[in-house]
Amino acid sequence: MPALRPPCPWLRVFRSTQLLSKNVYQPTKFSIRSCSCSAPHQFQNSVTVSTKAQGKNPQLNPTTSEPPTPPTDHRSLAQAHGLFITSPYSPGSPLLLPNGAYVFQKLQSFLRAQYPQFGFQEVITPTIYKKSLWEISGHWDNYAEDMFSVQGRGATGRTENAEVGQDEEFGLKPMNCPGHCLLFGNETRSHRDLPVRLADFSALHRNEISGALTGLTRVRRFHQDDAHIFCRPDQILAEIEQTLKFVGMVYDTFGLGPYKLLLSTRPLDHFIGTIEEWDRAEMQLTEALINSGREFKTNKGDGAFYGPKIDIILKDSNGKEHQTATIQLDFQLPQRFNLQYQASPEEMVAQLAGCENAKGLDNAHRRPVIIHRAIYGSLERFMALLIEHYAGTYPFWLSPRPAIILVLNQSPEILKYVTFIQSVLSGLRPVPPGSLENSNGKPTPQPLATIHLPIDVDASSRGLGKKIAEAFKKRYNHFIIVGPNEARDQTLKLEMIHQPNIPTSENALSRALGRDLQSDDYKGARISIDMSLQEARHYFETLVNEYL
Repeated sequence: MPALRPPCPWLRVFRSTQLLSKNVYQPTKFSIRSCSCSAPHQFQNSVTVSTKAQGKNPQLNPTTSEPPTPPTDHRSLAQAHGLFITSPYSPGSPLLLPNGAYVFQKLQSFLRAQYPQFGFQEVITPTIYKKSLWEISGHWDNYAEDMFSVQGRGATGRTENAEVGQDEEFGLKPMNCPGHCLLFGNETRSHRDLPVRLADFSALHRNEISGALTGLTRVRRFHQDDAHIFCRPDQILAEIEQTLKFVGMVYDTFGLGPYKLLLSTRPLDHFIGTIEEWDRAEMQLTEALINSGREFKTNKGDGAFYGPKIDIILKDSNGKEHQTATIQLDFQLPQRFNLQYQASPEEMVAQLAGCENAKGLDNAHRRPVIIHRAIYGSLERFMALLIEHYAGTYPFWLSPRPAIILVLNQSPEILKYVTFIQSVLSGLRPVPPGSLENSNGKPTPQPLATIHLPIDVDASSRGLGKKIAEAFKKRYNHFIIVGPNEARDQTLKLEMIHQPNIPTSENALSRALGRDLQSDDYKGARISIDMSLQEARHYFETLVNEYL
């Protein structure tokens, strides 16, 4: 194997957790820990490792041994803001309303926008696989009671002595790793091709106990920002460090934190591989954490059976801790799926004895290591924690209610102008004004880069005071007031109501106006400013593009 760095003094922090035996433990039955954040975790006594003592300064949002508890339950907030419902016809499978779907899709789009700079390629994989695949991965023997089995035409699973693939049951996938192993193994890989980074937003299903189901935090059907990095052993440290930077950037953008960082080490029993392999893997994870400048804790013996892991922990409004992001090392699936790549000259020179990623292979090939990686974890769970974190006041780019147009009267001229304002601010009509139809009277396709916003309108006959009170309760980021004067001058009055990060938002507004804000632009402590439609659209685009 490639030469590894010599053990560092900080390795002693968790060295005491290692067993003295150097034998390989090969259990006949063990409990599979998934690469998802949906499974429960028992957080054991842990050892705090402070990077401050190492002369490092925490970067981005800080970590803590005790994450803060949000004040409000996401289920009550979801009801107030029309985000999702549940149904007894599909327990544990939330039904997202338009507002909830908007937030969900924004979360997906945000992460997709980051994938190119971190080298990830998105794939789409099946929802169900035959029993024989789950037998290869080990899930059928060790995870079957937590899976949903599927029977259908020609797949009853009742034929005796059936051949592999013949009349097999199907299983709804609880995780994406086996499918990604199929994709990696479909091609001949060279050491130069690694790392291969595959990402997937597929829906996953787990047969959770009914009593454990809770809102969006504990569900049976969920989506994970799942990714698997297939890399060489000498690439592990760099990939872990890069993933920690990815996590820090994302959580800083959402303003999440402080959160708890846990390094989960080798279980006392029921693990595969050698003690030396585990020591090296834990050393690389620990070095990556120290290099990140973050405080973390060691959760002794809570690693997955196939490798150690790093988890990010947040609390919900009930004080319950939830794993969100996770980074896990896996030496087992590459063996089960016989994954391999053509070894580098340095690897071919290295002796095979005791080399875990060469087991069962000739000298010209090695097995990759899999890094299971999730930034959000379950999108549903991450969304629940965000709902509680923002308590109804969302950043503009993520908000399902970024603005509402409040109409002063119902004259045809004003209503026509309001319709035009809504189409421009929502992104359906270009600025300056244009037509949605071409010369043939046919609709034209919208550019992929167009920023679309759900701009609502209240043109009811109620008084303005009642409209404002209702819109305020619904936590719109902005009010746009339109009356006869605005219709005549082709302007609008914009009020900033529930917009977080006010100083930065004011700066974005100044840039859209091309001038500094004046005292006349404030109505008490609140911004209330007359502006053109073009300036308003420019301001909204800035808020989205800068994630304000």
